[in-house]
Amino acid sequence: IEDLIAQEDMVVTVSHNGYIKRVPLSAYRAQKRGGKGRAGMSTRDEDFVSKLFVANTHQPVLFFTSAGMAYTLKVWRLPLGNPQSKGKALINLLPIKAEERIAAVMPLPDESAWGGLHVMFATRHGYVRRNSLADFTNIKSNGKIAMKFEQSGDTLIQVRTCSEHDDVLLAARSGKCIRFPVTDVRVFAGRNSLGVRGIRLAADDRVIAMSVLRHVEATPEERDLYLKRKRANGDEGTGLSDARYDTLTTSEQLLLAVTENGYGKRSSAYEYRIANRGGMGIANIETSDRNGPVVASFLIEDGDELMMVTDGGKLIRMPTHDIRIAARKTLGVTLFKTAEDDRVVSVERLSNLGDEADQAGGPDDETGQ
Repeated sequence: IEDLIAQEDMVVTVSHNGYIKRVPLSAYRAQKRGGKGRAGMSTRDEDFVSKLFVANTHQPVLFFTSAGMAYTLKVWRLPLGNPQSKGKALINLLPIKAEERIAAVMPLPDESAWGGLHVMFATRHGYVRRNSLADFTNIKSNGKIAMKFEQSGDTLIQVRTCSEHDDVLLAARSGKCIRFPVTDVRVFAGRNSLGVRGIRLAADDRVIAMSVLRHVEATPEERDLYLKRKRANGDEGTGLSDARYDTLTTSEQLLLAVTENGYGKRSSAYEYRIANRGGMGIANIETSDRNGPVVASFLIEDGDELMMVTDGGKLIRMPTHDIRIAARKTLGVTLFKTAEDDRVVSVERLSNLGDEADQAGGPDDETGQ
């Protein structure tokens, strides 16, 4: 059947509640700057588009579940829809159990890039494991074991592709985090092991996120001088040359941390020093009584937006450039004024979605769609 499927670029959208679909890229006509956009997906109450990527119909997509299973579907096997359709629940496409959730959705890169890429796994109890991406290129319809858990209650929380030129940052619910080079985790030959300890957690703590950061060759002194000069709005006199300052600015990444009571902040990745794997870590954000524990921590870029959801069903969407850039160990600012008995339970990064998720569907006179 696949031989009869034409090669075509598709826009794949995945919703927060696990609905997925594919739409031909040609259905999204290019618009002028400043347009209102069009619907990317019609969603149910308290649901929203959380991931969007473009892939060829013959390109495989990997799905990793919280129970440590890996599944794959070619893009052409995903339900075809139009920009206004809801899509189909992943639980109806993959043989996953009701209590499992999808921990990661990852389009498989082109085969020519497999040699330099690895897959990094992170678990709730702070363990990490690195495998070659080629270990997950031949998966049968009933799935493949990606990770086995030796401790009860441990689950897979995130999967990321990485190279040996990257760093890994694990963020815990208690406000602690640790950053270490990818090469601190050896490449495992098998898929049945739990891996090695990434961060040492307290008894009641757990890892809530993993980020893969760009490794930048800079001494601790250079990082401190850069941060000092940036806080001075780039003024000279900190001892860092203009050329070095420009180089570090180009390579800088920003990390967002959000707490349960709706507070958060952005911080430069240079604030997070590189340490050895398996330590207790350093502060990521202050977890005071006002803030509560951390619920999300991830990389963000200019133009990204956030979608935050509370356990009471309230939802807010905001641009990330409104969030203050602060030092690593600070309280942060108010992102979401939650009710007294409400708690933020989920935060998603909306990357390059523009205004596609603003409307539930239907033509827009100003865009001609």
